[in-house]
Amino acid sequence: HLRDRALARLRDRLVDGVLTVTASERRSQLRNREEAANRMAALLRSAIAPPPKPRRPTAPSRAAIERRLTDKKAQSQRKQQRRRPAADW
Repeated sequence: HLRDRALARLRDRLVDGVLTVTASERRSQLRNREEAANRMAALLRSAIAPPPKPRRPTAPSRAAIERRLTDKKAQSQRKQQRRRPAADW
């Protein structure tokens, strides 16, 4: 079950069924190997993690809707005040 999930999630990174991880930030080969092992462990941990719970859609609250509309009106007023006054002829 976990193996199937990991294989499915890592299929883009697999080359002939082998997961390859590289690290070359450090000058020491030993440190790079340790870094690569840490990356491999992190990759596998994230690959076998359970899928996230589906998002439950929610509607905005009445207060949030009113707040958005008042902000919208205020922005509209601000922009109207920036306009040049209409010529009266």
